[in-house]
Amino acid sequence: MKMRHNKKRNTAFIYETLISELTQCSLNKDEERRGKIVSLIKEHFRKGTVLNKELAAYMTLIDSDGLEKDVATRLVAEARRVHASLDKEEIFKKQTELIGEINKNFSSSVFSNFVNNYKSMATISQMFSQTTPIKKVVLLEQKLIDSISKTDEGLEETKHIDNLVYRTFATKFNEKYSSNLLEEQKDLLGHYISSFSNNSVELKLYLNEEISRLKDTVQESVEDEEIVSDLDMKSKINEVLSILDGYKNIPINESMVREVLKIQSLAKEIQS
Repeated sequence: MKMRHNKKRNTAFIYETLISELTQCSLNKDEERRGKIVSLIKEHFRKGTVLNKELAAYMTLIDSDGLEKDVATRLVAEARRVHASLDKEEIFKKQTELIGEINKNFSSSVFSNFVNNYKSMATISQMFSQTTPIKKVVLLEQKLIDSISKTDEGLEETKHIDNLVYRTFATKFNEKYSSNLLEEQKDLLGHYISSFSNNSVELKLYLNEEISRLKDTVQESVEDEEIVSDLDMKSKINEVLSILDGYKNIPINESMVREVLKIQSLAKEIQS
């Protein structure tokens, strides 16, 4: 029997749909709406809240890929153990409060936003549910273990990076693009590193604001006399704007961070 999944009771989905709405507000320059969403995310998903803890259990599995079979098996078991220890009544209560605030301040249309990894979120939600039959839970566990213990061909494997890798990353970027990292580039790299311990909450909020700032800066350059008269340069600027707009449809990964770092350098040149 196929079980019905209630996405409004899926903490990972609620969080990601708010992030999607936040991105749209940033790109549409709707500062009032954007500010309300930021406040909502910080209030309900700040460190220590039950929704943040549940989100962490989801993201542990969603963000994992290419693991050894035994590691994947232990990871799924540990995620289930941690989730089982959470207060389900408190989760339901906080979800209800959050859903109510979304409906009151925005509208239910927020729940129709496109969300990456929705199918994985639904699978994890059913596996975590105490009402799911044991046989179904076992099958869902195996499905998740299979999905995170292999890397899809043709896709770049996502790797969690530690401080040593971070320093290497920063050094290589420094050597290739600039004698010194800009302050905004250091901020981005700092948020990227810390994202592995805080479910990417702060990184996603930071990137929404930074991408909006970069878009404004690059957009202003289109009206510059030198660029207006240079068709090739104007074409490249429009290409950068297209890349910035496209970020709302892709998950955050190292490739995206590298691109933003380069656009930050471009924005600095435009302003100088």
